Amino acid sequence: MGRWRLGGSRNLYNPEMLTTSWRIIGLGSLLALSLSSSGGQEAQSQPEKSKPPAKVEQRGRILGIGGVFIKSTNRDQMREWYSKHLGLADKGGGAMLPWRERDNPQKEHVTVWSVFPSSTNYFNPSPAPFMINYIVDDLDALLDRLKQEGVKIDPKRMNESYGRFAWIYDSDGNKIELWQPAAKP
Repeated sequence: MGRWRLGGSRNLYNPEMLTTSWRIIGLGSLLALSLSSSGGQEAQSQPEKSKPPAKVEQRGRILGIGGVFIKSTNRDQMREWYSKHLGLADKGGGAMLPWRERDNPQKEHVTVWSVFPSSTNYFNPSPAPFMINYIVDDLDALLDRLKQEGVKIDPKRMNESYGRFAWIYDSDGNKIELWQPAAKP
């Protein structure tokens, strides 16, 4: 059985819409670092050689929200409410919200919005009635960094045709899902 099959045989993720190569430009961070390194002192003007803007490629970063999952004691009523009032039509496989990367409009993703039954164990051991799934560019790099930072990491991993998954917990014990989409063939 695939991940997130909610009463149907249809998977929520459309692998054709997913890719994994990403770059993150950190010019703002470099500027902030250079300003803070002057220690509040007036900078001396010196002639500078003309340089192209620096590109910072960092792996192990959040790219967007891959899913928002909430528990409900009455899934059908909750789905109806969201469909009627907010246009999120979930017939059992989740509502799909496609989006594209700002810096690379050819890269399309999808955010899944779905209601789970209140009896689900999928969010355990989190006490929260919701779980957020974040799309990441490099799951291993992110987990390595989070481990060094002392973040609680679930030892469970899941590999599916549409990507790799891992779970971490925030400081309140809320379970967070991390998803690295499968590379498009």
